[in-house]
Amino acid sequence: MTVVDGGESPSRLEGKISAMIVCWILGFGSLIAWNSMLTIGDYYYNLFPDYHPSRVLTLVYQPFAFGTMSILAYNESKINTRRRNIFGYSLFVASTFMLLVLDLATSGRGGLGSFIGICAIVAFLGVADACVQGGIVGDLSFMLPDFIQSFFAGLAASGALTSALRLITKAAFEKSNNGLRKGAMLFLAISTLFEFLCVLLYTYFFPKLPIVKYFRSKAALEGSKTVQADLAAAGIQTKDDHHEQNERLSNKQLVIQNIDYALDLFLIYVLTLSIFPGFLYENTGEHKYPLVLIASYNVWDLISRYLPLVKFLKIESRKGLTIAILSRFLLIPAFYFTAKYGDQGWMILIVSFLGLTNGHLTVCVMTAAPKGYKGPEQNALGNILVLCLLIGIFAGVSLDWLWLIGKKNAF
Repeated sequence: MTVVDGGESPSRLEGKISAMIVCWILGFGSLIAWNSMLTIGDYYYNLFPDYHPSRVLTLVYQPFAFGTMSILAYNESKINTRRRNIFGYSLFVASTFMLLVLDLATSGRGGLGSFIGICAIVAFLGVADACVQGGIVGDLSFMLPDFIQSFFAGLAASGALTSALRLITKAAFEKSNNGLRKGAMLFLAISTLFEFLCVLLYTYFFPKLPIVKYFRSKAALEGSKTVQADLAAAGIQTKDDHHEQNERLSNKQLVIQNIDYALDLFLIYVLTLSIFPGFLYENTGEHKYPLVLIASYNVWDLISRYLPLVKFLKIESRKGLTIAILSRFLLIPAFYFTAKYGDQGWMILIVSFLGLTNGHLTVCVMTAAPKGYKGPEQNALGNILVLCLLIGIFAGVSLDWLWLIGKKNAF
């Protein structure tokens, strides 16, 4: 059993590039199931044309994610992060696999029973999302900002790559029988495999990287109890002789000190999810090209998450971040008038801008907020910020229904 006292400099530790790659894959795997469901929305609209699947499934997913995350964030300091993340990824694997089984069992037929079954499975995906996003972001918050950036880039990449693959599979299966269904099944199978890869990487590879062991050992010395199981898995026993460091700010104090960051994340996602994906599927007027719009959003969301790596493009001013985030609300009238009067080019342009600002501002907030805190506080703050993000998503998908007001045959 190795004993690490946190004295070694992180600049001399190996594994930074490997850790960034794993963080990217973990981010990719944590959202690929949901992005696959959004991307195969055309298949679900074909099966359930009267049930508004894009809006309903999102509205089912988010309350479970939000409710679970609320409980986990409140009890963050008492939860075994390793078990939480492994459980989350395992639940992703099981839920995605059950979507495949359900479709095969019903032979791809629609109907209320099938739709309720899908909704039930989507609820489990929401629980898995809360376990993984909060757990991983909290874990990475006391490591390098590059790790958080890589994780969030992986989240966006899952959307961009699934959108690109969906366009390819739709073209490939367009003339075959049950082409939409074959493409959907391919997506769910790929999602299941990637999520299983995440279980293996997080369980056996990530904890043993030297730089990860360093930061977890440092967090343990600062009083963090959530990393003990991960350190044990890496064969590390930490010295606990720094009891004066074990005092940490309460969750309430962390929220008060970072209320602007919390509101920033809420506002980013309340706007984004009030438009994406429901508006793009059902309110684009004569522009019947939702897959292209979703692909445009996802590609620019991915690109933008790498922009903060360029120093002069990273917004570090707290006031600057708030001003930029509030200015995004001008997109609401822009989308309304473009859907009513604009052509396809303008719609693609503003959808791309929505994705560009969403990813860039998210990474700027998530990498700036944890600076200056001790490991246990950074872990707690990471969970709190993810909770605010999920509250914003939940509010956004609820407000998204307002676009249906005045639309003929909305229900």
